[in-house]
Amino acid sequence: MNVVITGANRGIGLGFVRHYLEQGAEVWACYRSNSGELAGIDSERLHTVCWDVGSDDLPKGGFPEAIDLLINNAGIYGPGKDGQSLNKVTGRAMLDVFNIDCIGPLRVVQRLASQVVAAKGIIANISSKMGSSDDNSSGGTYAYRAAKAGLVIVSKSMAVDLAPSGVHVITLHPGWVATDMVGNVGLIDVETSVAGMSRVIADARKYSAGQFVAFDGIIVPY
Repeated sequence: MNVVITGANRGIGLGFVRHYLEQGAEVWACYRSNSGELAGIDSERLHTVCWDVGSDDLPKGGFPEAIDLLINNAGIYGPGKDGQSLNKVTGRAMLDVFNIDCIGPLRVVQRLASQVVAAKGIIANISSKMGSSDDNSSGGTYAYRAAKAGLVIVSKSMAVDLAPSGVHVITLHPGWVATDMVGNVGLIDVETSVAGMSRVIADARKYSAGQFVAFDGIIVPY
């Protein structure tokens, strides 16, 4: 099984790397500039690739001819919560977060679609319940919410466009996970999130194309 993971040098991405290596998969782990804890993993089945998904530049590294699973995990939160308030959020912040969290996965799929098609594989795009308008009862966090909402739509279009080629696309909510991105504050740890999302991915074709699903298998209203 060939697995490609973006944003794989820390947090949820690193958790996915460890999970799929333990499952015996060949893993291509992508990072923007610093390989981080990937450097400490000793496995012949781990292949690291320097790839800034926020840039149109091509990745510095190769990928397999067939990709069974592509996980678009790379993402940023942007300015702290106060910096994303109605009165303080800037257009620059909105565009920066949108570029990584929404356009980034699109760039990756444009680059790797043929390899996923070759395997009739699965694409899992990591969004967030914060991108659900139905779930938004607290407002604020404009940049992150908008980018993650946009990714749900982009993911759905990917699902429709790639379905005739045998590729199944699913959108995932990882839960509120304690990672560096949120100051290590959360309701669940990385291992719990990754284990849950991996189960959903394994059953991905049981969900409709582009379905928005939480780590515990519950459908996220959009």
